[in-house]
Amino acid sequence: MQHIGSQYSNNTCSFTMWAPTVGKVAVHLVDPQDKIVPLEMNERGYWHGSIADIKPGTLYYYQLDGETDRADPASHFQPQGVHGASEIIDHSSFKWNDQQWRGVPLEQMVIYELHVGTFTPEGSFESIIPRIPELRELGVNAIEIMPVAQFPGSRNWGYDGVFPYAVQNSYGGVDGLKKLVDACHKQGMAVILDVVYNHLGPEGNYLWGYGTYFTDNYKTPWGSAVNFDDSYSDGVRHYFVQNVLYWLENYHLDGLRLDAVHAIYDFGAKHILAEMVEAVTQLEQKKGRQFYLIAESDLNDPRIIRSPKVGGYGMDAQWSDDFHHALHTVLTGEKNGYYQDFGDLEQLAKAYRKGFVYTWDYSKHRRRYHGEDPSDCASSQFVVCSQNHDQVGNRMLGDRLSNLISFEALKLTAAALLLSPYIPMLFMGEEYGETTPFLYFVSHGDRDLIEAVRKGRKAEFAAFHEIEGKEAPDPQAEETFKKSQLNWHKRQSGEHQKLWLFHQKLLQMRRDIPALANLNKNQLEATVLQPEKVLRIHRYHQDSKIICWLNFGSETVNITENNNNGTWQKILDSSEETWGGKGSQIPDKLDGSSSSPMNLNPYSVVVYSN
Repeated sequence: MQHIGSQYSNNTCSFTMWAPTVGKVAVHLVDPQDKIVPLEMNERGYWHGSIADIKPGTLYYYQLDGETDRADPASHFQPQGVHGASEIIDHSSFKWNDQQWRGVPLEQMVIYELHVGTFTPEGSFESIIPRIPELRELGVNAIEIMPVAQFPGSRNWGYDGVFPYAVQNSYGGVDGLKKLVDACHKQGMAVILDVVYNHLGPEGNYLWGYGTYFTDNYKTPWGSAVNFDDSYSDGVRHYFVQNVLYWLENYHLDGLRLDAVHAIYDFGAKHILAEMVEAVTQLEQKKGRQFYLIAESDLNDPRIIRSPKVGGYGMDAQWSDDFHHALHTVLTGEKNGYYQDFGDLEQLAKAYRKGFVYTWDYSKHRRRYHGEDPSDCASSQFVVCSQNHDQVGNRMLGDRLSNLISFEALKLTAAALLLSPYIPMLFMGEEYGETTPFLYFVSHGDRDLIEAVRKGRKAEFAAFHEIEGKEAPDPQAEETFKKSQLNWHKRQSGEHQKLWLFHQKLLQMRRDIPALANLNKNQLEATVLQPEKVLRIHRYHQDSKIICWLNFGSETVNITENNNNGTWQKILDSSEETWGGKGSQIPDKLDGSSSSPMNLNPYSVVVYSN
């Protein structure tokens, strides 16, 4: 597949741009020299040309029809922001030290989602590096970075990006991201990047001017959909498939998380997701290592992760929102918005057994049947969480679970997540009970757009998560952004430290106990004990077995375990003083030959191993 954008090598830069409806295209060099070099078009609408005796760092535009200067749609860097010129980058100049890196197998991943701007006070790629050892000590082995494609201004979640190939300038640009990835690989940490292929942001989105990249046949919540199946879609598909390869090759990333693929509309015979998978498979053969594509979708559609051999798209994994919703509602009792479909502990048990709760079941919120049974899909194909940027940040006050539930319930939450047979993902700060909010923030330059964003957010909160008597923070205000920065020091003392250590213990168990390390929902029993709000989980693999009880109720409950042979040793009890609990009367050993009554404290978890 031909590369698009600028490709620098040995003092020469070649340029390729797809613009089939434009009559004339030239490269306009603007700094350090002013020079115009015409390009030639082939029969498929690609414009080509090369310029010798040129240096990296040179700024340029594409000049369209002899009059309009536009940044490169595949710009690798926008040093002056979304409205400025593109910069020529020499990717070969960076000295990588990860030649021996072969990645982390997907089934062994523990993912940590972070936002570059708020993870550290500096808000840069390089400032993340000193924190990697502590994440490794915790038990995390993969970080997932929220989108870094160039967006307007310096503050944004990243989903308003308008240059899919350009690394955000305010985070440290091209070399900053490479230094982070290189440092992560040196310390055994994989890196996944969040990318957005369902839409582009409004400000600085000059792709609209080409008349080919978007279609009005479909609508997304963010405007017109990307044109993946209409006239002139061949170049659009190539643009995004190349983008997948660009990130994996040039930045040595281990995988990509594809945002909201349910808003990627493609009714052609070969879905664009399947085409991306094919391209990555070829790259894997070339590089001799695996890369992972993880989809976010609210469709509960196993086709996304099923093999192409059975008509699937072949993505490696997808998020399970159902797991989050089922867990969140039994913890908080919230029933607004899409949470009205959840709240029954039996649904959480089903999420453990199936991966989804809605498997072609009637949804009151959607007013229709929803989902399909994914029983034929591997457990390692589901990413689950108890918090993420959406579920926290789309709340009116950006409140985390630490603001909604007790310390004991936070430990219960950690266990529910990390004892599951799926790939767990933590949201930055969750591991120590961060209390600072994660709010929605932007730094647009267009006043009309700023006002539209303010009104749009208020309208969203009116339907979901509105709090009477409270005003939503202003997304444009710098203070909103600053309030969202982590208080990293909290993890070193008090209940925050206890919670961090509790997460560390659970992750150590997950690595060391075969029944937990082996992700297989078919070697699992999940049972709800009624009328108590207790979930009993039994996981096993070969000779390794664990049993855990999770009490989601506010009352102490007495349970009796009498259906297991052999002796069971207690390996974790969240009520013990070690973990900041009030103490536990639960025995250290269970003899399976006799009934063993146990008193489970409110919002507690106890785990036994054979």
